[in-house]
Order: sequence, then structure tokens, then C-alpha cells
Amino acid sequence: MTATHEILLASASPRRRDILHNLGYTVHTVSADIDETPRTNETPHDYVLRLATEKNRAVRAKHFADNLPIVSADTSVVQHGKILGKPESKIHAAQMLTALSGCTHQVLTAVCVSFGEHEYALVQQNDVQFKILSLEEISAYIATGEPMDKAGAYGIQGIGGVFVAHLSGSFTGVMGLPVFETVTLLRRCGANVPPFQAA
Repeated sequence: MTATHEILLASASPRRRDILHNLGYTVHTVSADIDETPRTNETPHDYVLRLATEKNRAVRAKHFADNLPIVSADTSVVQHGKILGKPESKIHAAQMLTALSGCTHQVLTAVCVSFGEHEYALVQQNDVQFKILSLEEISAYIATGEPMDKAGAYGIQGIGGVFVAHLSGSFTGVMGLPVFETVTLLRRCGANVPPFQAA
């Protein structure tokens, strides 16, 4: 067991950092520089799982001596089996939001946790249903700037949450780090969890 509730987060995401911080962890963020190019015929499930694992191992190789648990994650918005990345332009964002309008899509978040000699990973899936969006709503949302750095061109934790008519899964999973699964993996690795999460 670790003596503290410190953790290394292999991500620059402020949302993931805040989620862990709110659970009671002291979070140290470390960038994981890996190639995120999808492989030929790689499924979205395999893609997010591979990236989360590679991020963890890249940070672990540099910080193993720190003796702290390492958490990494990767999230993809998927529609009809196709990964929707971050929009390249306002027009691209409008195309994504139009495609998501009135439909159900998936948000896959892979989590990898390592500590000591242990490493465990999983993929958590969410089904997200959007309401039907008008052209005016899409234009107004893009004008806020929020969609431009978000996978799938929306953020459920922000203004984009008003478009979500139904969610089956984990709200924090759609944000990028499912709380239940992350704490489960931390406990499985033998890492400390906050007192209120003790088994």
C-alpha cells in the first residue's frame, strides 16, 4: 500500500485531474508523449485500450522509482464504429454535431492503472443520446468555442451537456475518467484509496 494518497496522472487533462482531486488524491500530472495514430483495421475499443496502456507504460518507464500509482486514460467518441476526433475547423464541428443530432453514439474510455509490478486496464462504454439539434443551436454552440478542443465536438461537463437527452453509463466516463472503474483498478493494484473508498 502507498503511504499517501498521491498519484501520477499520465494526462494533461484538467477534467481528469479534477476528478481525481475531488476523490481526495494529490495529483501530479505527467505528460505521456506517444504516437496516437490509429492502426490499420484497429477497432475503437482496441484503440483506446492500447493508448491508455502505452501512456501508462511511457510514464512508468520514467517515474517507476517514484513508487506512486500511475493512472492513464484515453477517450473516444464513436458513431457507427467510426472514431470522431477533435474538429479541425468550425465547419467540421458543425458536421459532427449534425451527425450526432437525434442519434445515439458511444463514448469509450479506457483506463490503465499501474503500481509496483501490477498493471490493470479496462474499457468502459457509455451510450449517449443527443436531442435533435437545430442549425441555430449548432451555430450558437460553436460560437462559444467549446466544441473546438473536444472529441466529437462537445463537452458533456459544459454547455454541450444540454444536448444530452439520455445517458446510459458513467457521467465521469464521458468526461474522460470513470470514477468507479478507476478506484476499482487502484484498489486491485494495492494502491491506497481515500478513506471513504476503503473496502
